[in-house]
Amino acid sequence: MVLAAGLGTRMRPLSQTVPKPLIELGGQTLLDHAIDRLVLAGVERAVVNVHYKAELIVERLAARRQPKIEISREEELLETGGGVMKALPLLGDVFFVVNSDVLWLDGKDYALTRLAGAFEDSRMDAVLLLQRTTSATGYEGRGDYFLDPLGKPRRRTEQEIAPYIFTGVQLLHRRLFEGITDKRFSLNRVYDRADEAGRLHAIVHDGEWYHVGTPEGLAATRARLSSHRIER
Repeated sequence: MVLAAGLGTRMRPLSQTVPKPLIELGGQTLLDHAIDRLVLAGVERAVVNVHYKAELIVERLAARRQPKIEISREEELLETGGGVMKALPLLGDVFFVVNSDVLWLDGKDYALTRLAGAFEDSRMDAVLLLQRTTSATGYEGRGDYFLDPLGKPRRRTEQEIAPYIFTGVQLLHRRLFEGITDKRFSLNRVYDRADEAGRLHAIVHDGEWYHVGTPEGLAATRARLSSHRIER
């Protein structure tokens, strides 16, 4: 699933006329970059949720040949967790979820393949892809997680500075959403649920990662990628 329903508030003024997923970077849209990563990893079917300027996104997706795309329309914004829960009838038991305002270049192996390989159904409900903050282009925050040698992440407290940022790329099991009755909620809620049950896991990305959710991040990424060729 690709999350593309947000208002793009942090990307203003660029997102006032074009939805953030359709902003171009390196000759194609952010949304296409995200979906291309799925295709390269062998994904044959993807769900994309839409809300803000939805028809522009649907029109762009109609031009793609692969993968098979299904649209999950949100009449009201449901946030990340609510958006995924609404789309559950279109998803399998275990599925990738990818933000549309990030760009990553795979390392030795496809990041999504590594996520799938790390997942163990008997002891995990979620596997997050993390990036070292020191090598995250366009990011200037305090990080999100610490990570122990066994791959168990710990969310930082408000006073701490963490060495890893969550990339917006993950693998989830649908059982994380069981019993939730709220329509609108953040995916942080299911991460915390998995963490409390001892079923949250994470791996570190071995390639490059770019935060392009703001005009500043987009500019930094464009400068960085001026000497790169993005694999399609």
